[in-house]
Amino acid sequence: MKNALSITVTLFSLIASAAVMADDTTSTKVDLDKRGDRIEHRLDNKGDRIEERLDNRGDRIEHNLDAKADKARDNGHEKRANHLERKGDRIDQHLDNRGDRIDNHYDRKGERINNRLDHRAKRK
Repeated sequence: MKNALSITVTLFSLIASAAVMADDTTSTKVDLDKRGDRIEHRLDNKGDRIEERLDNRGDRIEHNLDAKADKARDNGHEKRANHLERKGDRIDQHLDNRGDRIDNHYDRKGERINNRLDHRAKRK
């Protein structure tokens, strides 16, 4: 009777510890998945902020050069005005492209980290 009771207690304790271990791995999978999503979201936001800041900077520069071009045009300097407008357009386009590259870089980096943590969670 004592042996049967001790065997039963041992089996229940093994089953209970297996259930606890299964809950731990499930919890770890969820934690890693949430962590990857958080990191990806944070990097996406960082890229968006940088892109927005560069877009605003390009718009300010282009606006200032357009104002100078208008002033030059009023004084009769057409070539100078055209040159300033083209220059403003080039600078704005350059900063837009730079912002897009940076934003895409952070998007790819966030996706890579998220995928790696998802893969790690699936292994556990």
